[in-house]
Amino acid sequence: MNLKVNEIFYSLQGEGGRTGEASIFVRLSGCNLTCDFCDTDFAFGEIISVEEILNRISVHPCKWIIWTGGEPTLQLTDEITAFFKSKGYMQAIETNGTHSVPTGIDYITCSPKKNFEKIKKLIPEVDELRFPIKKGDVLPDIQILPKAKKYLLSPIFEGDHIIPENVNYCIRLILDNPQWALSLQTHKLIGIR
Repeated sequence: MNLKVNEIFYSLQGEGGRTGEASIFVRLSGCNLTCDFCDTDFAFGEIISVEEILNRISVHPCKWIIWTGGEPTLQLTDEITAFFKSKGYMQAIETNGTHSVPTGIDYITCSPKKNFEKIKKLIPEVDELRFPIKKGDVLPDIQILPKAKKYLLSPIFEGDHIIPENVNYCIRLILDNPQWALSLQTHKLIGIR
């Protein structure tokens, strides 16, 4: 079992419901969307076996893997998540919601970019919905989205720089729609990976 990996690193989760928690990030290459605000080069990737990934991550005291990307559902399988589960790892995924999530995932973050009404059919329930928002974006109808424990708006940054009008816009949306909460990209604000 192999995966095309963009990078592996150990840090704190910088956004969403698990902000501040130690996590091992396995960023997979490849994505089926092209978002103008994306901060990852998905063309680059190294083919790595799951055994080699395990060797690289086992040096860290943390037992949380975050499968991110790119779009991790393009590569992850039930067998791969079962392999890491059998080694004692908890697994989170950050997905755009365009494909089903493999079994064995302990925490699902869905960050949809389009076709919101189709996501609920593929992934009916998630731990958090995290929407990247810039000034002027329309807030999707919560009724057409997957059921979530947390509904989060994440102001779009420009690289590592906060854009105040995006933050202020998110704040106004949340004040008008209090079922949503704010998720800042803390890792960018404090200068960590």
